[in-house]
Amino acid sequence: MKPQELKYFKKMLNERIDELIKGAGRTVSEMAGEEEVFADPNDRASQESERNLELRIRERERKLIFKMREALQRIDDGTFGICEECEEPISLQRLKARPVTTFCIECKTREEQRQKMRGLASIPSLSFAE
Repeated sequence: MKPQELKYFKKMLNERIDELIKGAGRTVSEMAGEEEVFADPNDRASQESERNLELRIRERERKLIFKMREALQRIDDGTFGICEECEEPISLQRLKARPVTTFCIECKTREEQRQKMRGLASIPSLSFAE
């Protein structure tokens, strides 16, 4: 991969990490300030539901930050953009769409098909052993 392409991905990943961390900080400060008392239990339930959704989103973002930091490490060690399975270059289109990916589209497709087959095989009524 060309140095300017690596620089592009490094900048993009760092900017996205910063955005996600700022969003998490806003969530924490907003939740710390929320101590409303609701007369209606339905209002309280709605607030709890919204809070739980927000926390699930932040947990997914935390995992994404971890993957982004791994991608930055791969940039530094020279393995960014190389498929873990076939060791061929991952297309720039794929990396732009999903910069944390470690598989080319062909290997990822095969992996998803294997996972699907394992999932189907674990369902007793759909077992292929019969």
